[in-house]
Amino acid sequence: MEPILELASARLLLRQWRDEDLPEFAAMCADPQVMRYFPEPLSRLESASLIGRIRGHFSEHGFGLWALERKDTGQFIGFTGLGVVGFDAPFTPAIEIGWRLAREHWGLGYASEAAWTALRCGFDRLALNEVVSFTADSNLPSQKVMQAIGMHHAPADDFEHPNLIVDHPLRHHVLYRISREQWLQTLHG
Repeated sequence: MEPILELASARLLLRQWRDEDLPEFAAMCADPQVMRYFPEPLSRLESASLIGRIRGHFSEHGFGLWALERKDTGQFIGFTGLGVVGFDAPFTPAIEIGWRLAREHWGLGYASEAAWTALRCGFDRLALNEVVSFTADSNLPSQKVMQAIGMHHAPADDFEHPNLIVDHPLRHHVLYRISREQWLQTLHG
């Protein structure tokens, strides 16, 4: 499959990563507020490594986490996209949707706008039957984005994240789902 290198929404460009994204991406991933629902902030080297893994996912699967750029300013503001879930759980194999935005771009609807664009790509271009999303149960902002794009919480599928130690405060995760049929109903309902 030919990689999907770029998508666009009204205000955002979802594009391939550039080397010059690293300084802003590393600053975002080092921000304790941005990373409060993750085990810990990332170093610059860890952020660079993450970009490498994202590029590898695009090479292998033809889709992934696109860099987010504001159309009006050309500024890098984070990422949004689709990825193959990289661990075993009762709901895998699965494709997840995820996002991370720099703090100064929160509350402006960018996460929902970009996620909706990625979801459309997943169902229209990739012909997926279902997309999942998950986060720590305390991450209410991300759960609001999941709800805004039509996803539904599946409490029976909530799980303990296998990559976190047993007593970790972020280990319990909630799972949201949206099927192709639910997405079409959202479009036409």
